[in-house]
Amino acid sequence: MKTLREYLTWAEEKRVALGHFNISDSEGFKAVVEVAKKLNVPVIIGVSEGERDFIGLAEAVSLVKTARTNGFPVFINADHTYSIEKAKLAIDAGVDSVIIDEAEKQYEENIKLTKKVVDYARARGTGTMVEGELGFIGQSSKVINELPRGVSEKTQTDPQEAAKFVLETGVDLFAPSVGNVHGIIKTGNPKLNIGRIKSIKKKVEVPLVLHGGSGISDDDFSAAIDAGIRIIHINTELRIAYKEGIEEGIKSDEIAPYKFLAEGVEEMKKVINKRLRLFNKL
Repeated sequence: MKTLREYLTWAEEKRVALGHFNISDSEGFKAVVEVAKKLNVPVIIGVSEGERDFIGLAEAVSLVKTARTNGFPVFINADHTYSIEKAKLAIDAGVDSVIIDEAEKQYEENIKLTKKVVDYARARGTGTMVEGELGFIGQSSKVINELPRGVSEKTQTDPQEAAKFVLETGVDLFAPSVGNVHGIIKTGNPKLNIGRIKSIKKKVEVPLVLHGGSGISDDDFSAAIDAGIRIIHINTELRIAYKEGIEEGIKSDEIAPYKFLAEGVEEMKKVINKRLRLFNKL
């Protein structure tokens, strides 16, 4: 089976994006995998620090590798990791990729810390891809009232700095700030800066990753993919769908968890199906 790196090359050739969906439990995993299998497209499972503390890092890796034994292209990413120590734990656990998020640090400090994780991954020889982030987009995957403090057009990633960052760190994947923001803003998320994505794409040779996908319009997604985005993260939309589905399940007379949780799984599947179809131009 192809590796994540090889599927990203495939995505570049097809001018599509791999869907990345965060999970907190086996129900979320079930929803993502079943939809991706039905559509016959590769997919990435994401687990943030909090999510992998809940589900268990080893358990999440095991779920993915078990699903992969039948040849299904599902991969796991240690999403938003804020310390070198936790990044190392994820690499040692066998994740396919890990993002070391030092975007709030000063530019040179971000480069220094990110390179340490890259060097560790190379030394371990696990094949783990390392992603770096430049430009702050917030940190909260929930519904929020306004744009997070520190997120603005001024903090969007500069193409020249992006090129230097990728060159000096040696990252395999790069996450820029291009108008995207974590979470869903009640009054509406800002539009993506498609021109900025194109400019960064011209300067950076590694695949580009779009974080904070929840709340972005379909038109912006399509334009971003055409401009060079190759992985898109979705989390908040799934959390909302899961919660609303479970609430409906609890209203029924069912007391078996696998029955009332099933409503949440079905609601997540609707979001995943819509996004994977869009990202893969199906």
